[in-house]
Amino acid sequence: MSRTKRPTWPWHGLTALILLLIGVGLWYSTSLISYEWRWNRVPQYFAFQAEDAQRAESVSRVEKIEQGGRSAHVTLVAEDGKQQLLSVASDSLQFSENDDVDEGDVVGVQRHWTAGPLLWGLWTTLWISVVSGAIGLFIGLFAGLCRLSKNPTLHDLSTLYVELVRGTPLLVQIFIFYFFIGTVLNLSREFAGVAALALFTGAYVAEIVRAGVQSIARGQNEAARSLGLSAPQAMRHVILPQAFKRVLPPLAGQFISLVKDTSLVSVIAITELTKSGREAITTSFSTFEIWFCVAALYLVINLPLSHLASRLERRLGQSD
Repeated sequence: MSRTKRPTWPWHGLTALILLLIGVGLWYSTSLISYEWRWNRVPQYFAFQAEDAQRAESVSRVEKIEQGGRSAHVTLVAEDGKQQLLSVASDSLQFSENDDVDEGDVVGVQRHWTAGPLLWGLWTTLWISVVSGAIGLFIGLFAGLCRLSKNPTLHDLSTLYVELVRGTPLLVQIFIFYFFIGTVLNLSREFAGVAALALFTGAYVAEIVRAGVQSIARGQNEAARSLGLSAPQAMRHVILPQAFKRVLPPLAGQFISLVKDTSLVSVIAITELTKSGREAITTSFSTFEIWFCVAALYLVINLPLSHLASRLERRLGQSD
């Protein structure tokens, strides 16, 4: 006898009701402090129209102005007969035909769209996350295998590295890299920030790799060795492929944490997403709006990464 499938729409309705109550609670909280929402100030921090002033190179006369839609093409003739052609926005034109123009006078401006501070901060967060994540993955893989090594020196050094990094705050490590190691070796703040994040990530990846390899039955390694594979070959072709399927979820979680940890490099004046948000707040006075946008941009990075890891995990699970 088949069981009747229970409808799920009441639960979805309850979810929507909870979210609605959270929104109402947020609105009510801001009304208590008389906060005025100014979302109209936010778009300019994503993209805005920059203006480049077009100036006369020498004392000249406006010989001709040709209007073409929103642009105006201005021909200036200097005293020595040299011509200068300028293209400016029509509504910014400061002179008429036959007007005299002094050297350095602004004839008009050219407008073009450019990325705002939040987009530049997002780009900085992305490239720092990718570079430090790739380096951290390599460091973690090497350190994790060293933790499993029978060589006492490799085991002891990798254990010291993992315990030292995991036992101290990331913020302190960033300060040490920038103010001490960076000063001694004359490193840029970007290099110091990426190095600190990579070593921090590598320590956690090392433990993930170690646990993943140890979760594989010992008989797998023994079977590979009995087939004539060397220890490195058995690790590469037999153990690591199986371990990768098991460590994928914690690895994805670690890299998602890395994206959020990049906000800490703002303390050494790297203008990533969080620092860009703080700078936008100082000029817009739209505190809540900017922080909500910053949080949404972090979600834009992390949600696809989490979804991709889940799909890859399902595909790998089907291949067993």
